[in-house]
Amino acid sequence: MNTQFNRTAVLISLGLSIVLVIGVLFGTKYFFDNVARQPVSVSAIDSPESSSLLCEQLVSNLPERFMGEKRSELIEPAPEGVAAWADISSMATVLRCGVSMPLQYTDYSEPVEIDGSNWLEVRDMTEGSALTTWYNVDYSPAVAVTTHGDEQPEGLSDSLNALEARAQEPRPAPLSQLPAADSSNTSDSTNIEEVCAPLADALPDTLGENYQRMEVPEENTAAWSAPGFEPIVIRCGVAPPAGYEPGEQLQQINDIPWFQDTTLGEGTTAGTWYALGRATDIAVSAPQGVANTALVELGEIISANTAEQD
Repeated sequence: MNTQFNRTAVLISLGLSIVLVIGVLFGTKYFFDNVARQPVSVSAIDSPESSSLLCEQLVSNLPERFMGEKRSELIEPAPEGVAAWADISSMATVLRCGVSMPLQYTDYSEPVEIDGSNWLEVRDMTEGSALTTWYNVDYSPAVAVTTHGDEQPEGLSDSLNALEARAQEPRPAPLSQLPAADSSNTSDSTNIEEVCAPLADALPDTLGENYQRMEVPEENTAAWSAPGFEPIVIRCGVAPPAGYEPGEQLQQINDIPWFQDTTLGEGTTAGTWYALGRATDIAVSAPQGVANTALVELGEIISANTAEQD
């Protein structure tokens, strides 16, 4: 058997392999230097204080590396009060100063402490999206950091000192501004607390897969929270929905007809549903993505623990 190798052929093959590896490395470096790290395009959003001197000072004081990425140039014209970091321009981490706080920042929000200040986590509920935006609630003007994951925005504490140490004001809790029902209008002529007490006692500690019960001070109200998402809130004993008229389309889920009165705004996807046909009206606020689950689970409890309307 001939076991001799063609030394020349082997050396040529080895040389070609080395050239190929060098070409791949060079091509990869060229891609990241000239394609992936192109200037970042940042869209404008509602940022009423982005042109303020404080935001200008913040942007000037930001680190060159943040969340493991290098500071990037922005495609002009770029919005004021903006900075970006990226290894790949299409996956940039973007900071915006002077933004409006999202509608979902309420008295029920549970900010996360990061580097000594508090941040509100807001996850994008669009299917397939990994975007998460963090809003700082301890400084003014407000700062938002958008990432392509749930990694926390660590490393900004020194930069934030350029801003005013003044907390952002949360909005009222969901459903807290609804008028209360008139006790004289309950179907059994008892007070709202007596009508709602059995329901309150039956409410669970968890809803869906991720929502956990939280303590709230409002009467006849319960709430459940999940990291990055708006809470699910139920309030028993509210006045009839102002937008409801006979003949309105209702959503029947098991024994409960629901009237949907949805208000959507920047930073919120929550809607309000009213359970009708009970001894008193009951309102539920829930993000659209988990509303069906919440209405099914809460509807069963409402049906079992509140009397029907006479």
